[in-house]
Amino acid sequence: MVTARIAVLPGDGVGEEITRAAIAVLDAVAARGGHSFSYSFGKIGGAAIDAHGTALNDETLADCGQSAAILLGAVGGPKWDDPRASVRPEQGLLRIRKELGLYANLRPVRLFSALVDASPLRRQIVEGTDLLVVRELTGGLYFGKPSERRDGPHGREAVDTLAYDETEVRRVVRAACRLAQGRRKHLTSVDKQNVLATSRLWREVAIEVAAEFADVTVEHMLVDTAAMRLVRQPTSFDVIVTENTFGDILTDEASMLAGSMGLLPSASLGDGELGLYEPIHGSAPSHAGKDDINPIAMILSAAMLLRYSLDLDAEARSIEASVQRTLDDGFRTYDIMGAGDGRHKVGTQAMAREIASRLG
Repeated sequence: MVTARIAVLPGDGVGEEITRAAIAVLDAVAARGGHSFSYSFGKIGGAAIDAHGTALNDETLADCGQSAAILLGAVGGPKWDDPRASVRPEQGLLRIRKELGLYANLRPVRLFSALVDASPLRRQIVEGTDLLVVRELTGGLYFGKPSERRDGPHGREAVDTLAYDETEVRRVVRAACRLAQGRRKHLTSVDKQNVLATSRLWREVAIEVAAEFADVTVEHMLVDTAAMRLVRQPTSFDVIVTENTFGDILTDEASMLAGSMGLLPSASLGDGELGLYEPIHGSAPSHAGKDDINPIAMILSAAMLLRYSLDLDAEARSIEASVQRTLDDGFRTYDIMGAGDGRHKVGTQAMAREIASRLG
């Protein structure tokens, strides 16, 4: 039996609805396996700005650091979209990742057989897609200094700094190699070494790290080629590792392979067992309160929480299999309703109940 306290940060928009759906499934897992999960709730993003004047306060961060894992909904919305604002919802995400040392963001992209027709790409291209993107999460453009807007000789100007050191590159590539060892033993390291000095360092260090893993085949690919191949030959990928900005963009592109951003989970990990688990999609404020958003990405993120932070792999596989069975039985939220044998259109909480009812 596992006893664990999980920090829950619903965030903004649909965050409360999808985290509630994930907790319902986690509670069903706990009941079946004799585990005990408790939850502490905090604010992040726009909700935290409204309550505390900051996107993540010290007390919430401390609570997250003392928890077994963190479940996060989504942040942002039109209310806080002023580009001139000094405090923005996304700062909460950047802070929690950086201060908790969560440098490796795992984003699996798996096409469920029942949803082959949900992808805008042809069946013969996407069928069998099962890849994992490992995105470096605490370096690069999102954290480099200076990052500012200022007045220049020709008016308004802005600067962002892209910086990496070899330690940041080495640890995330090493993590990706280890993950590849447990899959099909193929790693694609994505960079832009023909233009960027940081990418030339990335490739140099990636080559050095690859030499430590004789059983893993490593290829190096420019990011524009990778973007093209994702939509042309996605089944050629096993594990992809790349820097922060490239990983952010490529995984949004890859979500279309699965048919909807509402299907893709993620795990942000460091060197310990603590991890942060969230869907890759945003807060979808226009859907807030409608009980129609797809909770599968959040529920699959909860499965990753069980696997990576609580060492409950069998329970994680049970959730993943239950999602598959629910889709096979024809249950769909609005975003995937036209895919395959979609007979039953359901809302957020109903989808969670259907998944929980099919747990092995």
